[in-house]
Amino acid sequence: MKVLASAFVLVAALAHAHSFDPALLDLREREAGIYDVIWKSPVPQGEGVVVLRALAPVFSAPCRRIATVTPRGNEPEGLTVFRIDCGPKGLRGETIGVTGLAGDPIDVLVRIRWTDGTTTTGVLRSGTDEMVVPGAGSGAPAATVLWRYGRLGVEHILTGADHLAFVLGLLLLVHGWRRIVQTITAFTVAHTMTLGLAVLGVVHVPPAPVEAMIAVSIVLVAVESLRPGGAHPTLAHRAPWIVAFLFGLMHGLGFAGALAELGLPPDHVPLALVAFNLGVEVGQLAFVAVMLVPIQLLRRAPRWLQLVPPYAIGAMAVAWTLERVQQFWS
Repeated sequence: MKVLASAFVLVAALAHAHSFDPALLDLREREAGIYDVIWKSPVPQGEGVVVLRALAPVFSAPCRRIATVTPRGNEPEGLTVFRIDCGPKGLRGETIGVTGLAGDPIDVLVRIRWTDGTTTTGVLRSGTDEMVVPGAGSGAPAATVLWRYGRLGVEHILTGADHLAFVLGLLLLVHGWRRIVQTITAFTVAHTMTLGLAVLGVVHVPPAPVEAMIAVSIVLVAVESLRPGGAHPTLAHRAPWIVAFLFGLMHGLGFAGALAELGLPPDHVPLALVAFNLGVEVGQLAFVAVMLVPIQLLRRAPRWLQLVPPYAIGAMAVAWTLERVQQFWS
């Protein structure tokens, strides 16, 4: 019982010790050379998290700030809106970046929306804190898109605690190699379907209910994995692949929301979508491979020790559910 109590204390700390949200640098071209700049700096989520240094967007010499745009009410913390004039040639071929990224574990999502409806995207981080905006008609090479979005997919799944908690819950619930393969495959197929449909605009679902349902899915698999062996088998035990598939549809919508924030290169939309999804699968399979041996060892441990992981992820998921339901009215 002392171990379980300690686990709950740790979980409570983890539930409130989130890292930073990614920063967002969003530029919207109003007319030739004139851009509205939306800068959302990273905001710490949880106590004891502080920004190590101030971050600020910077533009090459031709650009100058010409106005500060007053945002409408109820804007999120850390939001700054202003307008820049980069001359008749605009930002094409110029450099944009963010100062203060060196040594910080923060990603900055960059998105430029041009007047012709196309979008240029990028990601800045420590070590690559600036980017050259491609010229008109010069999109990123296919190999660059494949590598960039594949890496973003891996990073997203490996830093997505809720998605990993669901996969861990499935591994705790399912016994036997064949069933594990069936269940993980069903989850993969489901979230691949909804990721593609949502990104391509076929399916539109508000993000708040999706995120809440993802948290609920973790609670469900945690509760099911706590059922004693002699209990009447539920659907989750009889056919775990069905549960994995159904909730995988919601997780795919969550992945789509993350990819929408990153943006897609207009000249390589299918390639970027496939690369991101492959990256998610690579990260997911790596996590499964790492967890298989510890889970097999856990199943040979005393019953009280086997209960610790389900209780931990279940408690954390309940906290996420309450937090995300509250976002319905935020």
